[in-house]
Amino acid sequence: MRLLLNIIWLVLCGFWMAFGYAVAGVVLAITIIGIPFSIASFRMANFALWPFGRRLIDEPTSGAMAGIGNVLWLVLAGWWLALGHIFTGIALCVTIVGIPLGIANFKLVPVSLLPLGKRIVDADDVYAFMHSR
Repeated sequence: MRLLLNIIWLVLCGFWMAFGYAVAGVVLAITIIGIPFSIASFRMANFALWPFGRRLIDEPTSGAMAGIGNVLWLVLAGWWLALGHIFTGIALCVTIVGIPLGIANFKLVPVSLLPLGKRIVDADDVYAFMHSR
């Protein structure tokens, strides 16, 4: 089921959302200060391309710099990407087949706003999930 959802996701919205994250990553990589944001953007592009079967968890070792970085991310790129997820989610919810994909898009809105301090793990990796708390 994950494979089927990921293929439908890739065709309907995954490619475009990943492209948005990749463009943000390239723009942010222009300056040295933007490189950590660029890395987070490319990590999120990977997740936005194939999200089913994986989950985002809080990184327990992220500190205050991740919080400060998230504020900068929010201003520079986060709100654009969040709007993309919201509009895509609304468009997908118009059809019955697209409702699960629309809900998945809405679940990506918070992490598109504040991606630093998150880690992508396999959904079946209970060990990683338990140690993130």
